Amino acid sequence: MANNKRVKLPYQTKHTKSFSKAWERYNKAGRHDMNAVSAAMWLIASRNPLPAYYFDHALTGEYSGYRELHIGGDYLLVYYVDEASRTVAFSDLGTHAELFE
Repeated sequence: MANNKRVKLPYQTKHTKSFSKAWERYNKAGRHDMNAVSAAMWLIASRNPLPAYYFDHALTGEYSGYRELHIGGDYLLVYYVDEASRTVAFSDLGTHAELFE
């Protein structure tokens, strides 16, 4: 029997419909490095400390409970961590103007 070489992450991941649509849009446009997004998602799901250059922080107001990090410049990843179910939900991807205005 072959060993599974994929790393099992401590947290399961989910993607919202908004996130999936944004991923497809950005991937098709080719303007942003989707590998950088994948790397950030892996760090979040593995519960490893995030490097300071991501500027990871909690959101407030209508987005209370969610977190945001900067993939590069004004390119953001919004996510939610549910500690009870050990799940990370990736909520959206985009710029401040696209996500919050």
